[in-house]
Amino acid sequence: MNNYDEIPAACSIAGSDSGGGAGIQADLKTFLSLGVWGCTVVTAVTAQNSREVTGVWSMPAEAVGMQIRAVRDDFPVRAYKTGMLPDSGIIEAVSDNVSGGVPLIIDPVMVSTGGSRLIGEDAVMALIEVLIPKSALVTPNIPEAAVLSGIDEISGINDMVHAGELILDLGAGAVLIKGGHLKGDVSTDILVERERVTEFSAPRLPGDFHGTGCCLSSAIAAYMARGMELSAACRSARDFVNCAISEPFRSVSGRTVINPKLHTNTDKC
Repeated sequence: MNNYDEIPAACSIAGSDSGGGAGIQADLKTFLSLGVWGCTVVTAVTAQNSREVTGVWSMPAEAVGMQIRAVRDDFPVRAYKTGMLPDSGIIEAVSDNVSGGVPLIIDPVMVSTGGSRLIGEDAVMALIEVLIPKSALVTPNIPEAAVLSGIDEISGINDMVHAGELILDLGAGAVLIKGGHLKGDVSTDILVERERVTEFSAPRLPGDFHGTGCCLSSAIAAYMARGMELSAACRSARDFVNCAISEPFRSVSGRTVINPKLHTNTDKC
């Protein structure tokens, strides 16, 4: 039996986080925790820590395409996830080279947690026109959902559902809108599919955690690589993230960073 018959592979196409709390590094930790072989395609190198991004250097589109082909040609990738895609050329390279028929989860990273803009307007349009129509799932937070849907303000569940429906109209297979930016004691994410809407709610944990979006989308990719259907993968990934923020890593500055490596059994959280 080939080893890859026992260990599924997933591929993260994203930026590198020198602090290890988000991006490629967080994705690999998540894949490892969930029993998935992690392949990577680096789209950008960032100088960042838990507080801020101080520099961004994008990879050439040709290099991104070659990385995807190198992975695709030798690893049986069962799910792709994207994070930071800084320009339209990189987005087109991703679209041209990912394997057809393999689930593509898009985390539309636009702004860092510290407020730094990570992609240009041309990249937003390319994301909408080129890549979202190929997605199995898009996982925007509230500000990202507002940009993608064209809604000026998303202030509650009904707005989230409406934004998700508009993003579906762009060609997305499904949309998981993360409700972390809303207020209240309960945090609710909304999965909008063509045939149903599903709410995932849990008590809101105090604090501001670095890397939650990356961990969530990579956990969904990992569960789907293991054969789980979309809605169940989203639910399991939310549980995994809740575990990963229950005992975070704390940087020297005191900022809390999600820690997926600690939690491989969500039943114990």
